[in-house]
Amino acid sequence: MAATTYERLKLHITTEKFYVEACDDGVDDVLIIDRVSTEVTLSVKKDIPPSAVTRTIFGILGTIHLVAGNYLIVITKKIKIGEFFNHVIWKATDFDILSYKKTMLHLTDIQLQDNKTFLAMINHVLSVDGFYFSTTYDLTHTLQRLSNTSPEFQEMSLLERADQRFVWNGHLLRELSAQPEVHRFALPVLHGFITMHSCSINGKYFDWILISRRSCFRAGVRYYVRGIDSEGHAANFVETEQIVHYNGSKASFVQTRGSIPVFWSQRPNLKYKPRPQINKVANHMDGFQRHFDSQLIIYGKQVILNLVNQKGSEKPLEQAFATMVSSLGNGMIRYIAFDFHKECKNMRWDRLSILLDRVAEMQDELSYFLVDSTGKVVTNQEGVFRSNCMDCLDRTNVIQSLLARRSLQAQLQRLGVLHVGQKLEEQDEFEKIYKNAWADNANACAKQYAGTGALKTDFTRTGKRTQLGLVKDGWNSLIRYYKNNFSDGFRQDAIDLFLGNYSVDELESHSPLSVPRDLKFLALPIIMVVAFSMCIICLLMAGDTWTETLAYVLFWGVASVGTFFIILYNGKDFVDAPRLVQKEKID
Repeated sequence: MAATTYERLKLHITTEKFYVEACDDGVDDVLIIDRVSTEVTLSVKKDIPPSAVTRTIFGILGTIHLVAGNYLIVITKKIKIGEFFNHVIWKATDFDILSYKKTMLHLTDIQLQDNKTFLAMINHVLSVDGFYFSTTYDLTHTLQRLSNTSPEFQEMSLLERADQRFVWNGHLLRELSAQPEVHRFALPVLHGFITMHSCSINGKYFDWILISRRSCFRAGVRYYVRGIDSEGHAANFVETEQIVHYNGSKASFVQTRGSIPVFWSQRPNLKYKPRPQINKVANHMDGFQRHFDSQLIIYGKQVILNLVNQKGSEKPLEQAFATMVSSLGNGMIRYIAFDFHKECKNMRWDRLSILLDRVAEMQDELSYFLVDSTGKVVTNQEGVFRSNCMDCLDRTNVIQSLLARRSLQAQLQRLGVLHVGQKLEEQDEFEKIYKNAWADNANACAKQYAGTGALKTDFTRTGKRTQLGLVKDGWNSLIRYYKNNFSDGFRQDAIDLFLGNYSVDELESHSPLSVPRDLKFLALPIIMVVAFSMCIICLLMAGDTWTETLAYVLFWGVASVGTFFIILYNGKDFVDAPRLVQKEKID
């Protein structure tokens, strides 16, 4: 079986069946989905009824079972990101969710409401930018992994051979994956970020590509998914690969990021930065060892760059990480702690060179992957930098962009694009492309995990910290605060539903969505807002005397401040918490 999926598809809909027609040249295949029995079969074009309603689609994302029954999710819009190695890369930009059922009359009012909520969750996940696919290329593997494969692997379908860590619709494709004969209709979709640029330095043209692959294991949102799970999967794990293609030669440099791999949590409680809590009873070494066993198998040597603060609430996590590495005693794992905020305070971001100089020899030792135009492997990357801060977003992306530039400098010199002694930083046109791409990567990863664009992107884009950048960071921090406290429970539920961590059972006697909110969830915040608003109004509309005005201001001011402290004292009662997955699964 060729490692491709059908590129051109038409969906024909009747009251009883969905017919997905492959329109590629010389193909007669039709995928038939029975809307009543849910059976999936392979047929031919002559079986499509003339009465069917027809539309063009660009891929099958999969199927999901909700309260009303099964739904088919299809890609209805896409945009071309670019091409490399003669393969077209697409971003899916719009989707449609089609019910198998022709009517909802079989549902009660409560079931209808639950089904509506579940649909809203699926739509929310699909609305988050960053779903990519190719019908002819395996996006889930690095160049180095793809170079070290067997002939049998090359003949597998894209779904079979894909790295399941990065197939975000793996759960949705479970029915199709069970039937190898229909795999060419099964399209693995990546979530993360991809950008591609045709560049020129010294009159030599090359393609430069940046790919971030977001893991679907232990996926979720910022404060509800931290640390690792019992299988060793780290929260917010992202594999980022930088690729250069010049005159048939291909080079890549891979880095990873992921939450500090111990059992810890940081549940929102209305405080700006909730205090991280390290689990006191969990077997940290078991999860820690599982995590690095898999990392060593996949990537080789590990150089850990821990960028968290070495004082305050982040200090215990830094100490725990250092202790675990020391206790494991594996010579393949090296640990470096670098207090990013301390070293770069007062906007002294030039001091990041301290870290780069410290790891330069290690980076040279890890090397990068390079294959020449004949297909011969010249060098392999012997390991990766595994970077983290608290969120593995802002600080992490800055450091990754600097390490990637240093690797790119060496690659372009070796390929003959850069002359001896030339610096990449001196190539103004390329530097602009490079910095903006890494800043866009930061924004994509941040929106997918924290709900807003990244912080510190002014440095990534311009190479220096600016006052305007600080203001933008303040605004993004405010938006993050609101989303993390008042909408992330829904976002976490949506991801768990999409990835199959929670399965809907319409026969369930008690829906988790039917749990009523405590009135204080809304009452006290509303009282605080009203009180604060009245305080401002009293200042703007003075009474007959200043004494009267002061009395009003004091009354409403005390009311607003008092309410705020009541909320702050027991803030966890007022945040939007997940309702679908049991607490121990996301702690």
